[in-house]
Parts: sequence; structure tokens; C-alpha cells
Amino acid sequence: MFVRRLAVERVDATGMREACPVKWIDNFAMRNFTNDAIFDDTLPVGDGLLEAGFRIPLDNLTVAMEEWFRRKGYLKAGERLEVRELERAVVGQGGD
Repeated sequence: MFVRRLAVERVDATGMREACPVKWIDNFAMRNFTNDAIFDDTLPVGDGLLEAGFRIPLDNLTVAMEEWFRRKGYLKAGERLEVRELERAVVGQGGD
């Protein structure tokens, strides 16, 4: 649906990464406490996966999601959230 595909991972104190459950991501998307309409351009699509439009700034999204996850108790002390854009496949660049 959206052009960008983002990975949303919990990183523990040792650096181990784990995809955030889709229910965490959905909880943020549906009950966003920031009241910032910019986050309306997000769609949870699976564990650790979020689709988003181009107008979503990753830094702001990461901070807002991390704050929300901490408030909900999803992230513990020593853990952090990492949101990164996954590479997009190039469409229409065949050898025709």
C-alpha cells in the first residue's frame, strides 16, 4: 500500500535484535499519543514491519514509537528501538 517498508526492532543491552510484535506496532499506529497527523501514513503489516509514506521522518517516528513502547512497558531499561528503511526492489529495470 505505502511506498516505504520499515523494519521495527527491539535492541537489548547486548545488541541482540528482535522484531517488534505487530500488536505493539499496531497499538502505536491506532492509539498514537502524539496527535501528530504525520503518523497517519503508517500501516503495520507484520512482526517488525511497518509500511509508510515518504513524508514520515524516520527520526521522529523512532522517538515517538520508543516513547510509546516505554509508556506501555514494552521496552525495558537498557533496551532501545531501531526503525530503519528496508531496501526497495527496483521495478521495471529488466533487460528488455
